[in-house]
Amino acid sequence: MRMMDSLPDAIVNYILSYNNNARDVAVCNCVSKRWKDSMPYIRSLYFPRSSFDNHTGQEHPDNIVWKMISSIVQLEELVVYTPFSGAGLALWLSHAGSSLRHLELRMDNLVENQTCNEGPSKLDCINAAKNLESLKLWGVLMTHPPRWDVFQKLWNLEIVGARMEDPALSAALRACPNLTNLLLLGCEGVISVSIDLPHLQQCKLDFYGLGNCSLSLTSPKIETLEVQGCSWIRVCESNCLKNLLIANNAGRVYMVDFGKLEALEFLSIRGVQWCWDAISNMLKWASEVKHLYMKVEFTGDYEALQPFPEIDFVEFFNSHPKLQKFDIHGAMFAALCQKNSLKHVDSGFVIPCLEEVVVAVRSPLNAEQKMSTLESFLRYGKNLKRMVIKILQMKSSHSSADDFFDEVYRFSRMNDNIVRIE
Repeated sequence: MRMMDSLPDAIVNYILSYNNNARDVAVCNCVSKRWKDSMPYIRSLYFPRSSFDNHTGQEHPDNIVWKMISSIVQLEELVVYTPFSGAGLALWLSHAGSSLRHLELRMDNLVENQTCNEGPSKLDCINAAKNLESLKLWGVLMTHPPRWDVFQKLWNLEIVGARMEDPALSAALRACPNLTNLLLLGCEGVISVSIDLPHLQQCKLDFYGLGNCSLSLTSPKIETLEVQGCSWIRVCESNCLKNLLIANNAGRVYMVDFGKLEALEFLSIRGVQWCWDAISNMLKWASEVKHLYMKVEFTGDYEALQPFPEIDFVEFFNSHPKLQKFDIHGAMFAALCQKNSLKHVDSGFVIPCLEEVVVAVRSPLNAEQKMSTLESFLRYGKNLKRMVIKILQMKSSHSSADDFFDEVYRFSRMNDNIVRIE
């Protein structure tokens, strides 16, 4: 305190301007008039969820927030996790909307059924913050298109936990034409979404429900794409795509359309069931991939769950010459372990770049072929540095399971500088 008293006003204002927690700001205002005079210079305000848990005064929390915001000359960041009303948000943004660059709100309106004459909706109020660069929303009800103009400067949009309908989502995205980062996480109610964002580079989509959504994406600069819960996926321009993750834990993946993925470095495909055409096309397009993660349990075009067809070990690695790390689980490993896969191997065959293999095994069936495949990774992977064998939920009480595990254990002991069992 004494040290602060000896500093010039400009330095005190500069130091206290970095104070952003609303409670800390309120405490500082009570220390002295000099400290309170630094309030207009604050650039960021954060209201945690518990900000008004012990509030016993008569003044409404919305008004308390308003008094703090209205005392600030140029607020650039506002984060509000505490409950608020649409009228309160409208009042705050009427003062700070033009200066705000970053806005994060816990909306808590998933179950609202607000009519037009009940005051402004929380979503509509955001339109007042014309110069936003980043917008993050939690717990959003978006069943009607938000009344937004265009956020020309907005590059980051994140919506977590939402109930939305297709027209509303489409309208919201049209109002953000210059996004480079888009995150939609835990979104329910989406059936078909079309995204056309020319500057988008990072995109993560997680659609909650039956896993039967369809996605069409046109973003020529896209570098990272994560999709969960879609059965039909079409990406029109994928020349810049480096990281691709596709999962569907609730439904089936019927169709994927990407074209040649020349820049792809990491590919992850997960789910209970994928149509084989979708899997084989992804593997064909991702011939330049460096890290491949595969955890698909079954194939099959319709209701019937079917095992993977045989995949030729040599042909697979010849088709993916840059592969450095390979994570294979269950069905894919079984497909590589078919009897004919290693019958005719050219004497000059090598896996040139493979450095790490992670194999998950669930069944002792075809134990001889599986051991032969594990040995082939070591034999032909000249640069292999690490192999992890995961024994998961071995589905057999027969002695063959014990025999298979003994073989795997001996294999790991003989190659303990590379092989590890988990």
